[in-house]
Amino acid sequence: MNDMTGNEKCGVVAILGAPNAGKSTLVNALVGQKVAITSPKAQTTRTRVLGVALEGETQIVLVDTPGIFAPRRRLDRAMVQAAWGGVQDADLIALVIDAKAGLGEKVERILEGLEARKEPKLLILNKVDIADKGKLLVHAQRLNERIPFRETFFISASTGDGLPEMKAALAAAMPEGPWHFPADQVSNATDRMLSAEITREQLYHQLHAELPYETAVETEKYSERDDGSVEIHQQIFVARSSQKAIVLGKGGQRLKEIGSKARAELSELLGCPVHLYLHVKVKDGWDDDRGVYRDIGLDWVD
Repeated sequence: MNDMTGNEKCGVVAILGAPNAGKSTLVNALVGQKVAITSPKAQTTRTRVLGVALEGETQIVLVDTPGIFAPRRRLDRAMVQAAWGGVQDADLIALVIDAKAGLGEKVERILEGLEARKEPKLLILNKVDIADKGKLLVHAQRLNERIPFRETFFISASTGDGLPEMKAALAAAMPEGPWHFPADQVSNATDRMLSAEITREQLYHQLHAELPYETAVETEKYSERDDGSVEIHQQIFVARSSQKAIVLGKGGQRLKEIGSKARAELSELLGCPVHLYLHVKVKDGWDDDRGVYRDIGLDWVD
């Protein structure tokens, strides 16, 4: 850890919002490197992910939560439970709004959950680079009439607009106290967990609408070789044989491309060569398997 002066501050910020509001992109930008996967697909983030950002002598622990939406099945309920669970014990709640999409039923559901909470709150209107500029102040006014936000920020997590000011405000709101993590630690995710998430991200990026939301990646083996490289074996779970065919692609080419892109990114993130072996398995009802929930970091809900 860096030399401490006794003036350290450290606190927890829960990043809350509807699916696709840009929460994970924001957390990655504040941390300064990738700790959470992103994709245009809604509900990409499934579990609570901790990102650790530094601002001077302040350590900001960012809890990237799954998007809050109307749950229809067990996996949905587990994700929403994880989202609200991420707010527990937070020093500050940051509500991220997709300024382009505007307000609606999904945002209303979150506001209802926030109204009774005592934690101080910040409002973050994201994606201002592509939003209707005339509606930004209207959105901000409506939301502040509903919830007493401490401050409102207009940002673009993807371009960096407004991030320095917002990060400084987060740091200023943190309580005095020792850092929770070493100075060089950026996340609580293990390399084993991160590797599964990177592969899942590639599934979303490369298959887009072709692959339904019902898929999971499980790291079965993660080991270091004597030469310093890492060997990773993963199972990609799909619900039907037709989905397996989509993931494999003609002659297995799609799976090879997914593995190639995931391997390259993992090599960069881990700082060593990676040997990645992917296998696609049809597992009808995988989202009702307690073991899968445990492996992807979700609590089982009845």
